[in-house]
Amino acid sequence: MNNFLNNFLNVFLDFLPKLLPNLLPNLLPSLLPIAVALASYLVGSLSFAVIVSRWMGLDDPRTFGSKNPGATNVLRSGNKSAAVLTLLLDATKGCLPVLVVRLYGSLYGLGDGSVALAGVAAFFGHVYPVFFGFVGGKGVATVLGVLLGLHWALALTALVIWLVMASVFRYSSLAAIIAALLTPVVYTLGDGLVWRMDKNILLGVCVIAVLLLYRHAANINRLILGTESRLGHKG
Repeated sequence: MNNFLNNFLNVFLDFLPKLLPNLLPNLLPSLLPIAVALASYLVGSLSFAVIVSRWMGLDDPRTFGSKNPGATNVLRSGNKSAAVLTLLLDATKGCLPVLVVRLYGSLYGLGDGSVALAGVAAFFGHVYPVFFGFVGGKGVATVLGVLLGLHWALALTALVIWLVMASVFRYSSLAAIIAALLTPVVYTLGDGLVWRMDKNILLGVCVIAVLLLYRHAANINRLILGTESRLGHKG
């Protein structure tokens, strides 16, 4: 039995160098999108609301207010600097994977499908972070970063929608819900005017919008009941 195993191992090791040059070119196109999704998810899993709050000596945002580890809830701590820093870092972790794949992915055969996958994975990482027990935030800032990675004008439009709705109604959640619903529409209407629409990107934007709405289910219920916390309200 040992002789058989030794012979089999020797044959396999002799054959492996001949197999890999033919196997790797066929595997890489399938493995690279998986690697993109995994890397983007891990970047998205960095919950900066918790990290920044710990670094600045603040209470864990998962223990007060909406208990949501995001920039809006960090703002309820009364520390505007911490909230702004959280917002910027959460947006950056959404933008970076998308931007890297969009700018350099073509060198490795990665197209718009992988760009969309990077955005969805980064957002999913924020919502269900592996480093924080799969309990994450709503993902609004991260979505803004993803949109910025796709096209600055798309991100700017979504941000303007959020700012207008938040200023009028004073509900961050309502502003995010409206922006999420309108962003796929804006992306579609901008085809040929500001950008070239891609069906994979549109699908990715729609998936993110649906997930964001799902994450805001409790907020929607509180909005209906009139118990949702307004911006600037602590506790």
